[in-house]
This record gives sequence, structure tokens and C-alpha cells, in this order.
Amino acid sequence: MDKNALVDMFAQTEDTSLATPGMNRATIIFLILIVLGLGCGVLSFIFGHPAIYNTSRESPWGILIATYAFWAITSTGLCIYAAISHLFGGTKMAIVSNRMVWMSIVCIMGAFATIGVEIASPHRMIIYNILSPNPTSNIWWMGTLYGLAVGCMIVEFFGIVSGMARIAVVLGTAGAIAEVLANSCLGGVFATLPSRPYWYGGQLPIYFLTAAFLSGACATILFNWLAFRIRGAEMNDAVKSAMKSAGKAMTMVLILYSVATFWRLIMYYVGGAELGRLAAGALINGPLSVNFWVIEVTIGLIIPLLLLILSRLSNVGMMAFAGLLVLIGQFAARYDLIVAGLMVPADLGWDNVATYGGYYPSFFEWGVIVGSISVVCFGFLLGERVFGKVFTQKEH
Repeated sequence: MDKNALVDMFAQTEDTSLATPGMNRATIIFLILIVLGLGCGVLSFIFGHPAIYNTSRESPWGILIATYAFWAITSTGLCIYAAISHLFGGTKMAIVSNRMVWMSIVCIMGAFATIGVEIASPHRMIIYNILSPNPTSNIWWMGTLYGLAVGCMIVEFFGIVSGMARIAVVLGTAGAIAEVLANSCLGGVFATLPSRPYWYGGQLPIYFLTAAFLSGACATILFNWLAFRIRGAEMNDAVKSAMKSAGKAMTMVLILYSVATFWRLIMYYVGGAELGRLAAGALINGPLSVNFWVIEVTIGLIIPLLLLILSRLSNVGMMAFAGLLVLIGQFAARYDLIVAGLMVPADLGWDNVATYGGYYPSFFEWGVIVGSISVVCFGFLLGERVFGKVFTQKEH
């Protein structure tokens, strides 16, 4: 495809109604925040990670790993729902599936931006992932599969834009499978560490997959509601029906996720390892209890469920607000999971070691988080402006 054909193709997909001063300003603001936020992470390569981040030898992972996991899991959920709609067709969510594909790509880019400034030598990850593969490593599989998934989704989206439906369906399915496997390996990174009983076991890969279905449904409702809000347009009946289907999925998985969260904690008090029980205690009545009870449980689970019931899955604005609250709770859940698993020292009981270690995100870590959120917001606005007609087409 030559340059002129590409220009013509994008000219047919752009939504000129969004070429407004307000949209331009918002896009530029998010672009500036990307530079400033991720610039905080770039400083770690200049002054060293210990000087910029509050992680340590005792707590080597912090809020940036939680942010990476949050965006990666959300991307997986969006990709799964889009693949189901494209592969089987006829589903009510099919009309918004093209937007789900794009936002899945954008969310994984937010994850990559975060992990890119969190690890000390990101270039080595890219080089030696190919030159020196390690099939026995969960992290190697996670990086490889997420890279494969992104490649498949980018080509899939190009197929959607260019009208090559068969390529889009095949690669979309392959991308969804790669995302599910990568999400499972992400859980396996934690679940295969016997020195950290709070993580160790076969639960986390399934737990992360459940979180993906929940976050994906929430993001579907939220991003579609925002897309119509920035246009000042009313949703048609087909899109409202799609939002109702996403709301049903969100409600069902929200209940399942809540039950899974309950049992993950209870199991440590009926024969679990002592270090795992102490980590669970950090959430229940310890240093992370406010995070857990207020943000993760109340804001992220209970209030959204009540809002969904009150909305009767017909008030899209209320459902979108519930989805936003769930996503906030999911971010807190990823943070609580990682920090709680590292708070209890592995050598507890020796030389008067404190029961809980201390970790608090630094100013620069919060800056990186602002940068990663801005990546997603910028990608959302860019997609609505450049591919708006692809997202609003009635045939998927």
C-alpha cells in the first residue's frame, strides 16, 4: 500500500467533528503530561533508581509494578471481549468491539511505558529476549507473549481500518490467546515464588484472569461513554444494548471477583503459612487496611455493585461511574497485592526484624503514574480523532 493510499484511508476514518480547539488543547495537555511524567522515570537512568524510587533490596517492587500489572490486565480484558465479538459475531457488544481493540493497544502501551522506566536496563530486555531466550522463566514468557499480542492487535486493527476482515479476525483471535497466556504468566511471576507465601500457589493466574474480565468490562463502558460525551451525542439503541451487555458481564464478574478476594484472605487463617497470614493481616487490620477496606473493597467493589443495581443496567452514565470506581479499586488491589507480599520480611524472627517493612511511593513514582495515565488518555483522544468513523460504524 503506497503513501497516497494510506492518506486516503485515514482521511476516510477521521472524525472531523472532534477537530475543535478544546480537543486540541486536551490532547496537547496529555502529551505534555506524558513528557513530564515519564521524564520522572527517565531521571532514574541518570541519577540511579535508588535515588529516584523508594524501592529497596527488601522491597524491590513497588507501585510502578502495580501500575504495569493494572494496565496489562485491563488490556487483556478489552482484547478478550473484542475477540469474542469479532470471532463469533452477532453479539450485542460487536458494535463497540473496534474501539475495544484500539483501547486494548493503548492500555498495553501504558503498561509498557511504565515498565520501561521501572526496570534498570530496558534495552537488555529487548535484545536478550531474542538473543538469549529462557523458556523456563515466567517473565520471559510474559514479555514475549505480550509483545506477540501487541503485534497481532496492531495488524488486526490495520485490518479493521483497511477492510481486511479475515486478517483482522484471525490475528485478533491470536492476539487474544497471546494476551490470556501472557496474563497467566504475569500471575505466575508471583505465584511461583515460594519465599513469598502470600503470592505462592495456583490462585493468582486465575485471579488475574478474573480481574481482566472485570477491568475489561468496566473499561468498555467507561471509554464508550466518554466517546459519546466528548462528541455531545446521544447513544443509539444498538450501543445502549452493548453497554447493557457489558454491564451484565461487569456485574457477574464483580460478584465472582469479590468472592475470590474473600477466599484468598480467609485461606491464610485456616492453615496457611505464617508469613502469608501476616501479609493478609496487613490488609485486614495492618498498615494497608485503609487501602484495602476503603479503596479496594468499599470504592472498588461495594459502591459499584450498588450503583449497577440502582442503574438497572439502563443508566449508562451511572454504569460508567461504577466502572471508573471499579478501575480505581483494581489499581489499589494491584498495589495492595504487591506491597503486602513484600512487607513481611522473609527472615522474620531473626535479629529483631520488624514485622512489616516500609514502602511509600516517591514523588517521581507518582509522576510516572501520571505519565502512564496520560499515555492512555492521549491514545484515547487520538483514536477518537483519527479513527472515529471506524468506531461508530454499525458493521463490525
